[in-house]
Amino acid sequence: MEFELRPFQHTDLHSLVKYANNYNIAKNLSNKFPFPYTQDDGIAFINLALSSNPLQIFAIVVNGEVAGSIGVHPQADFYCKNAEMGYWIAEDYWGLGIVPSAIKLMLNYGFNTFDITRIYARTFDTNIKSQRVLEKTGFKLEAELKETFYKNGTVYDEMVYAFRKPVNR
Repeated sequence: MEFELRPFQHTDLHSLVKYANNYNIAKNLSNKFPFPYTQDDGIAFINLALSSNPLQIFAIVVNGEVAGSIGVHPQADFYCKNAEMGYWIAEDYWGLGIVPSAIKLMLNYGFNTFDITRIYARTFDTNIKSQRVLEKTGFKLEAELKETFYKNGTVYDEMVYAFRKPVNR
């Protein structure tokens, strides 16, 4: 399916809130992604997405609407060669190949924009679809950390996947 990755715009607020206000999305993301997802949450997120230079967070646009988001977030201190990737897509677009394509674009962007050698993503052990997407795009499972995530009264295992920057030989 056709999509575009681009910087967020303030005019994206309506479609962002429309698609982000979904428990099935929020249950697999950090508590920074609330449910219900309000206009105030959307305004704060768009401002956050536009605050970095270079940009770290992009809108996933389908049919002219923001239907998701993907970001690469460089880390600090002795993690400075690493960046964390996070993403979500509207439930209407699950399974259509958008996220794997967006991840590949963001891997390229991340390695070409930031001085990093590793991009990692963390998922709940119960989020099998996200794990398969990461594996499909070349991420390798590096760790399974027992009972590290706590969300909505439940403890989950954390699955850590990573993609290493290809080395030119």
